[in-house]
Amino acid sequence: MEHLNNHNFVCFGEVLWDIFSSGAVPGGAPMNVAYHLHKQNKNPAIITAVGNDKKGKELLDIFSGYGLCTDFIQTDPIHETGKVYAKPNEDHEVVYDIVKPVAWDFIKWNEDLSELVSKADYFVFGSLASRSPESKKTLLKLLESARTKVLDINLRPPHFDKNIVEELLTKADFLKLNLSELELITGWHSEFVNIRDRVMFVMDKFNIKNVVVTKGGDGAVLFYNGNEYTHNGYKVEVADTVGSGDAFLSGLLGKLLVKESPEEALEFAIRMGAFIATQKGACPDYNIENVRNWDFK
Repeated sequence: MEHLNNHNFVCFGEVLWDIFSSGAVPGGAPMNVAYHLHKQNKNPAIITAVGNDKKGKELLDIFSGYGLCTDFIQTDPIHETGKVYAKPNEDHEVVYDIVKPVAWDFIKWNEDLSELVSKADYFVFGSLASRSPESKKTLLKLLESARTKVLDINLRPPHFDKNIVEELLTKADFLKLNLSELELITGWHSEFVNIRDRVMFVMDKFNIKNVVVTKGGDGAVLFYNGNEYTHNGYKVEVADTVGSGDAFLSGLLGKLLVKESPEEALEFAIRMGAFIATQKGACPDYNIENVRNWDFK
């Protein structure tokens, strides 16, 4: 097993097969974020679970082939490896049918995981893995050990609960969400006329230090250390949007880790998300220099 101190980032949650009409590809936000962090020469670890089945073994082989650490991926002897049936709509957005229950609904806590998380600079987690009691219990235990807790909200109906989402929000130091998710969460409480008012409400109510809101092809707005930064995005020919938000988050965190300015971190995050949107699938094979040197129009 790799030394527990080696990982600046730990990603927790679902790992699965995204099943399209064209075939199945590895997916799940935690794995996608880890993949793109690895492309930036970070050394992320993933905490998740696969089934003791052919599809689980295939995922482990693929992750190892990527160069990702698989030491903290559990094998569930009872439940199958995660599957999602994905269909793109006319706007290139993907609609998901997420199978339940599967292995990542049963991620088990142990002391090694808490030590791993306590050593990492960032602990990245989503809301989807909290749909089941066991994985939620493990997540809450690990959050007790985490330094900087990054919540990547992933509100996929019917796999979320208002009370659980708000509980997770109270744990976050850094929140990433898209515009529709921001509107949904703030709409539970009041009416707002603009993004800034919505974000200020969320930061105040849940005591969150930093928030980034993605706006698809229109860029993103980052509220970081009391300042606001905006980028209007790059216009690209979209192949699909699968994983572009995960690539965005990896770019942002990777730059913030090495103390680059928020403006530079946001620009690179936008660049990452836009580049991945031009590629097929969440984890295409690419070199990070392709992203840095990409000539967006």
